[in-house]
Amino acid sequence: MTPAEDNGPEPRGDDLFAAEYALGVLDADEREIASRRIDADAAFARLVDAWEAHLSPMAAVYPETEPPIRVKEALDRRLFVAGPRAGLWSSLAFWRGLAAAAIAALAIYVAVPYFNPPVEQPRLIASLTADGSNVRYLAVYDAAHREIGLSHVSGERAAGKDFELWMIEGKNAPVSMGVIPAGQTARMTISPAVQEILAQGAVLAVSLEPSGGSPTGQPTGPVVAAGDLKSI
Repeated sequence: MTPAEDNGPEPRGDDLFAAEYALGVLDADEREIASRRIDADAAFARLVDAWEAHLSPMAAVYPETEPPIRVKEALDRRLFVAGPRAGLWSSLAFWRGLAAAAIAALAIYVAVPYFNPPVEQPRLIASLTADGSNVRYLAVYDAAHREIGLSHVSGERAAGKDFELWMIEGKNAPVSMGVIPAGQTARMTISPAVQEILAQGAVLAVSLEPSGGSPTGQPTGPVVAAGDLKSI
């Protein structure tokens, strides 16, 4: 996402902006904006803290993994080889931003294997939202394990209804990827045919369907969230 102003995104996008900050997928300029807001905006800082807390319990599901030595070497080069800029080491925004990024990166590295596939495998992420809908998901495509990982940000399905995930390639008809399991997080296995298309960066969409999913093989209810898969 790209904030329209230096002060960050519009208020309605703050939750998603905080989530992307916690996930570590913002570019350098957006991360600097978020870091300044953490220090100046208590409400936004609470959103970031909430997202870090939301991600961290996932670590209990997976065994601890020792990060590859190349990760430490890369951090050492970035932090210590280049000469420090004046005032950087005394900057509260720098240290708080670095700590938040480190916590989020560690939670993701340990808890979600989507972010640690072989180097040659694509890693894609999508923010799924829609105008007029409070349903929001964050989706991560894991090519190494042929899975889509979903984190439920907000919005509840109505009684007797299910959310169904779809892949849309260009002007082709949507392809169902299955009913999204209830809960804050979910992992959905995808077929090799779908995997080939996702690697090119297709669109993901969520529709509201009868319990058990669409009876026709195509969306029958409203699309409540959608977004492009993008490289991270």
